[in-house]
Amino acid sequence: MNTQTSKSFVDETWSKSIIPAITEYIRIPNKSPAFDPQWKKNGHMDRAVALIEKWCKSRAIEGMTLEVVRLKNEKGEERTPVIFMEIPGTAGTGGDTVLLYGHLDKQPEFSGWNPGLSPWEPVMRGERLYGRGGADDGYAAFASLTAIEALKRQKIPHARCVVLIEACEESGSYDLPFYIDALEKRIGDVSLVICLDSGCGNYDQLWSTTSLRGMIGGNLSIETISEGVHSGDASGIVPSSFRILRQVLDRLEDSATGRVIPKDFYVDIPAQRIAQAKVAAKVLGDEIWNKYPWHKGVKPMHTDNTELMLNRTWRPALSITGARGLPDLESAGNVLRPLTAVKISLRVPPTADTQVANQKLKELLEKDPPSGAKVTFDGEKSAGGWNAPALAPWLEASVSKASSTYFGKEAVYMGEGGSIPFMGMLGKKFPQAQFLITGVLGPHSNAHGPNEFLDIPTARKLTACVAQVVAEHVTRTKAPAMAGR
Repeated sequence: MNTQTSKSFVDETWSKSIIPAITEYIRIPNKSPAFDPQWKKNGHMDRAVALIEKWCKSRAIEGMTLEVVRLKNEKGEERTPVIFMEIPGTAGTGGDTVLLYGHLDKQPEFSGWNPGLSPWEPVMRGERLYGRGGADDGYAAFASLTAIEALKRQKIPHARCVVLIEACEESGSYDLPFYIDALEKRIGDVSLVICLDSGCGNYDQLWSTTSLRGMIGGNLSIETISEGVHSGDASGIVPSSFRILRQVLDRLEDSATGRVIPKDFYVDIPAQRIAQAKVAAKVLGDEIWNKYPWHKGVKPMHTDNTELMLNRTWRPALSITGARGLPDLESAGNVLRPLTAVKISLRVPPTADTQVANQKLKELLEKDPPSGAKVTFDGEKSAGGWNAPALAPWLEASVSKASSTYFGKEAVYMGEGGSIPFMGMLGKKFPQAQFLITGVLGPHSNAHGPNEFLDIPTARKLTACVAQVVAEHVTRTKAPAMAGR
């Protein structure tokens, strides 16, 4: 493959075609169904699907077929759609498949966007495109097809490719298993999975994700009385629901250190992942923690960067992501409130059994309620974690070469703290497959929060890297897998 020709084509496609399409995509508030239960009625999801479908069909890729698959649930209601594309392999390349994955649903708006920025109005500042969903990960369909088209234009042999873009990932991919079952024969025998929904430690090299944490959570509610009463009358007699909430959460988390207490939520970290964390920590240095928008004087939870890396990727961690029963400060009167409820998000290690962990969490929070309060934990759908299989020599060499060619630096392997449920599903269904999990979510890109941006130079280089890995997948040897760097 002529790498300069490939780079020129990718850069031109991004500039003339992809950026305008993603700009329009950002304007569509196609929130994931967990955040927009009326997604079908509102029509934003269908608008996003139509935009991506139109762009993909416009590409000159010989033999490509595209279908928007729409299944229904047991109640006859439409599930979130899936865009399913097939590109036949070059003659003589065998019958296996490269599966490229991304999603088109988005997280909600969130608050705190900087002046001049907003979730649904795209803004280009320098070479960064701001707005919700561009980096997480609306670019995936565009980048995947562009990588394949780069090979076609140079007549580079490649295996059969399937591009699958779902619309439920930010809600835990609860619709996806039904599509995988329905499309199993059409997906074929997958030998390589490329996922573009992950992160990067910096924008200077190619990052390959080796693990993803799982997630469990739900709504924890504390009730003490049936209605609010005057705080001067009842305080000192009626226990505060907020105080009881603190007591219950103290069972789960050490409030002094932020460490999750029960051993049930831990696993033994593999030695290889510890070694990779040390390398990544050395590459990134203080950028591991310095990338966050700290208030002056606030310090990270550990002074050792490797420990911070392991905290983020292989250890459990609690976040409270929402609350009910707490009025705004402007509306808060002198009332002892009847209820305090919070939404719990507990990240668990990649190899933890999330179903068992969910049950353990419910038992821990509800047992022996302080002061006899009504304590209820309603668990929500969990997302399983994922730990990559041993890295095949051909893929390690290909990733290293691609990073050096297009970024100018060696590739780095690192776990991620988030979840991509589809990877766990694929790992079980295709245990012999290799995985390249990567993405453009680097420092300050802030997926799910305010000021999310897509770093265009990184996206271009990543697209070219994907093209090279798909090309070298065809020439891979059958040497036994080995541990990656």
